[in-house]
Amino acid sequence: MIRSRLVALLAGAATLGLALSASAETLKIGVTPGPHAKIMEKVKTIAAKDGLEIQIMEFSDYVVPNQALADGDLDANSFQHQPYLDNQTKDRGYDLVSVAKTVVFPMGIYSKRVKTLAELPEGAKVAVPNDPTNGGRALLLLQSQGLIKVNPAAGLKASPIDITENPRKIQIMELDAAQLPRSLDDVAAAVVNTNYATEAGLDPVKDPIARESLDSPYANVIVVRKADATKPWVEKLVKAYQNDEVKEFVQSSVKGTVTAW
Repeated sequence: MIRSRLVALLAGAATLGLALSASAETLKIGVTPGPHAKIMEKVKTIAAKDGLEIQIMEFSDYVVPNQALADGDLDANSFQHQPYLDNQTKDRGYDLVSVAKTVVFPMGIYSKRVKTLAELPEGAKVAVPNDPTNGGRALLLLQSQGLIKVNPAAGLKASPIDITENPRKIQIMELDAAQLPRSLDDVAAAVVNTNYATEAGLDPVKDPIARESLDSPYANVIVVRKADATKPWVEKLVKAYQNDEVKEFVQSSVKGTVTAW
């Protein structure tokens, strides 16, 4: 009798263990190194309290995370702003959607050769990201600083061919976004995304000689496959990210970053 009860108790415990294991969900979320990875580590601790286990996957460029998500190798990603996602889905046919805003990283202009944009010599080389949306964003920042004028019809996707006025004959050098901090030894200035600036040891608040305004349209987003957008785990993930603890962490720990929710 005692043996049979013991077997029953062990069986019950095993069943309970399986049920608890089944109730925990594991998500693979793609991020880029730097601020996005740091913030997601904090989100991970919050999500765990709600039964979500997050496995953070870091990617060193902007192209792979959307491909990996579309291919099913990721459940979500958190590294890009809405204009970049729009461009990717249009050009590559990805069936991906944003489900929440996260943070804004104001883009900055950095230089090792001059302290102000007024000091840029005629014909100076200025490096910008070579992807369509971040490249356009960089050109619009240069325009806001009075260095160039861009055809308004180009909108957020402006490219060097859309430059209509360039009185100081600035030479625009298009480079991979991740390589821009390294280019500072070779160009007069570079327009760098905040995550790559911080990864390279630059201070996105103190070091830029000019900086994007905080009301830019480039809020970053959490992205999932369209088929997953209404699944319960998505709501839990968004709730974890937009938690007050995460906001406080961003404000105190991730320089130059503004929460967008």
